[in-house]
Amino acid sequence: MTETATTVEAEVERHDEHDHPSDRSYVGVAAVLGLITAAEVLTYFFDVGPFLIPALMVMMTAKFFIVAAYFMHLKQDIPLFSGFFVGGIALASIVYITMLTTFEFWDSFDF
Repeated sequence: MTETATTVEAEVERHDEHDHPSDRSYVGVAAVLGLITAAEVLTYFFDVGPFLIPALMVMMTAKFFIVAAYFMHLKQDIPLFSGFFVGGIALASIVYITMLTTFEFWDSFDF
């Protein structure tokens, strides 16, 4: 049982070694996320034509990375965990674009 306690204590010490973002960083991240969300909402009011889906995809991906990096603390973790998230968002984007293409969604836009 002492081995488990020692392991937990070592993990806590290792965890405390990273620099955690300050409260000011979190407020800045929230402001950036708010601005990106406002831009997404503005696409509803302004006609951006064939750039609607790509613009929304870029903004969605940017918000995903910001949330994952700061609020899920992936910046402090090993790169393997970031790779899982990047792979997941890449796969989801590919599936989404494939479905749009399959149902001929792109034909509704005049390129």
